[in-house]
Amino acid sequence: MNKIMLLVSLFLLQGCALNSNIDNELKDKLLSGMVLVKGGSFEMGGTCVEQPKCVHPRRTVTLDDFYIGKFEVTQGLFDSVLGSSNSYFQGENYPVNNLSWQQAKYFITKLNLKTGLEFRLPTEAEWEFAAKGGIHSENYTYSGSNILEDVGWFVKNSNNQAHPVGLKQANELGIYDMTGNVGEMTEDAYDAEYYQYGPKLNPVNALDSKHHLAYKSVRGGSFAYDSNESENFRRDSASQSAVMPDIGLRLVLSK
Repeated sequence: MNKIMLLVSLFLLQGCALNSNIDNELKDKLLSGMVLVKGGSFEMGGTCVEQPKCVHPRRTVTLDDFYIGKFEVTQGLFDSVLGSSNSYFQGENYPVNNLSWQQAKYFITKLNLKTGLEFRLPTEAEWEFAAKGGIHSENYTYSGSNILEDVGWFVKNSNNQAHPVGLKQANELGIYDMTGNVGEMTEDAYDAEYYQYGPKLNPVNALDSKHHLAYKSVRGGSFAYDSNESENFRRDSASQSAVMPDIGLRLVLSK
């Protein structure tokens, strides 16, 4: 066998070994729980009295197609990849919580190795577009309704704790809990000025931001937020290493 054929054989053997480590049952289960968000243009942001708490100024943003999780990442899924989580509110079907942005990224790295897929956190723009219902948006104040009680666990109905995913009404795309329950991490750095100069096509305030090593944007409010902190355009921030019982994550796949 010549050298080229030997290298090819080794490469194929390595590929077979890698494929044998793929958890196809987990892969299929995850894919069945992803919702296609058809790309399009939308008005991102809002007019807020407290400017740092919302995307400002309001502007038109255009996104490509992507897939997003129907539910927030559960403790059951997290534990199947990394072992027992340190969630404050415990339960297999509860959203994983009490983890940092760095831990979320590590989880996604391990999940991708197990599935052979390329999951990631949503960008802020993707998150808001999906929360508003994408191209099927009815322009609701919250994700799926103008009545927060119908779609979210928030300070007035949550008893100050997380709840199992999917118990409230879904939004126009069939996505649950985008308002309330736990806040959801994004890929973007928290930079109040970014949307004054960032691109309008698939914007993501990540490595190019001078703030990318500090605070990250968190979207969707949480069980501890009031209604005036939970509109689709609202945002908050957390340090990459901060661990909070009302913050979790949702997965995204590029199409």
